Amino acid sequence: MITVSSFQAEEQRRIVAACFARTGLTMEQLWLRYFALGGDVSEGGLEAYLQGLLPLPRIQRDMVAHAVNERLDELSGVRRAPYSREAGADGRPRGLLAALVGLLDGAHRVSPERLPGIIVAAGRALDLEIGVYLADYDQRQLIPLPESAPGRVPLAIETSTAGQAYRHAGIMLAEESGGPRLWATLLDGDERMGVLEVAAGADIDLNDPVLRTQCQWLASLSGHLIAAAMRYGDGLDLPRRRRRRGPTAELLWQNLPPLTAATRDVMVAGGVEPAYDVRGVAFDYALSETTAWLAIFDAGRDTESAGVMVLAALAAYRSARRDGQDLRGQESSVDKALSTQFGDGATVRGTLAEVDLTHGGLRHLEAGGEAPLVLGAGHEPATVDSARRSPFGAGAPGRIETARLRPGDLLVLYTEGLSDARAADGERFALAGSLDANAGHVPPEIARRVLQAAKSHCHNTFTGDASLLITRWQNRP
Repeated sequence: MITVSSFQAEEQRRIVAACFARTGLTMEQLWLRYFALGGDVSEGGLEAYLQGLLPLPRIQRDMVAHAVNERLDELSGVRRAPYSREAGADGRPRGLLAALVGLLDGAHRVSPERLPGIIVAAGRALDLEIGVYLADYDQRQLIPLPESAPGRVPLAIETSTAGQAYRHAGIMLAEESGGPRLWATLLDGDERMGVLEVAAGADIDLNDPVLRTQCQWLASLSGHLIAAAMRYGDGLDLPRRRRRRGPTAELLWQNLPPLTAATRDVMVAGGVEPAYDVRGVAFDYALSETTAWLAIFDAGRDTESAGVMVLAALAAYRSARRDGQDLRGQESSVDKALSTQFGDGATVRGTLAEVDLTHGGLRHLEAGGEAPLVLGAGHEPATVDSARRSPFGAGAPGRIETARLRPGDLLVLYTEGLSDARAADGERFALAGSLDANAGHVPPEIARRVLQAAKSHCHNTFTGDASLLITRWQNRP
């Protein structure tokens, strides 16, 4: 017997198939869109459904319709595919779609401190229990947010399963005393914010690859929302702080770019130390389809004006770069800003660089700063040819040097405070050796490990501010 429900489903399938024919998409392209929405039918199964050979549950049919409609929305004026309207259905999404929609709706105009609770509620749509942990500014611990993980304690990034997921920016499964736990990294783009703890009832298999993928999407969207909320409130930032940050350090942190960013061809990652008392260093970057622009500045930490001077250099560099000026124009802009605002004698050391992402060409200019290091597969870190000029503000133009990177090479900019970090017996930190030992990791983890090693070496008593900016050119086809 043909029911009204099955008749409606077949009518929906027929129209969806007709609409798909007008999208210009291949079956693989449609399946990728459908899968991104949480669809769990194979590409062959999707094709069989559109041909009327395989029925699908209502939520899966609606995901197919939505994938088609996303494409039709790009083609204005084309008739849209219908969603199902079965008897008694309330039209609300289910499963992953319900979780993501609930998260987006709940996060709209919410105060930052309420966001963890909304993430927990989104997890319930997948029958999951969620806990939210954020990395502290020292990047040593994952701090549980009480609204989502009451009674939990901080977890060490170096030794816990949660920390392992964070270090690899991935997802890990662990058997724990309270039952299995899935740990998924909270990502804002490529920047690691923390982890989600995921628990489930006995009837849900956390090893299910579909569920693991859904948890990754939930963690990624949550990471974006957490990062956005931190821009307009302090409720999620304060738990990450293990101690007070002074006004100068606060100002410098607020002017740094995200610690990690990436495009198809390049990834950059940076950091500064001491995290709560940084006074005179900063780094910056900008990525495009063809070029990576990089800069690092060091005004020292011994004068009250160091923080203001390094920020003036940073602002002048950004202004010149955004005006389309090359390295020479950027250099001149920084020189002028320092001499105009602080008079003769105000200087900031630093390095400017740009990488051609098509061919790996490197152009760089050192102004009293440390010469860049290059590390690639099969060879130890090497200093590129450099001709230092006097620091920015001294007014003497420097020579722009060139080099060529190979695919996979690491380009490292750093300040003297890092290479000059000393143990109690006066031994200097072996920066090149630390980079070499950690080169197999992704740049954000290399930066974290190197800075942690430097802190341990000098017992967190830096004599100069340490800053590090790592770039990996990937040159993907």
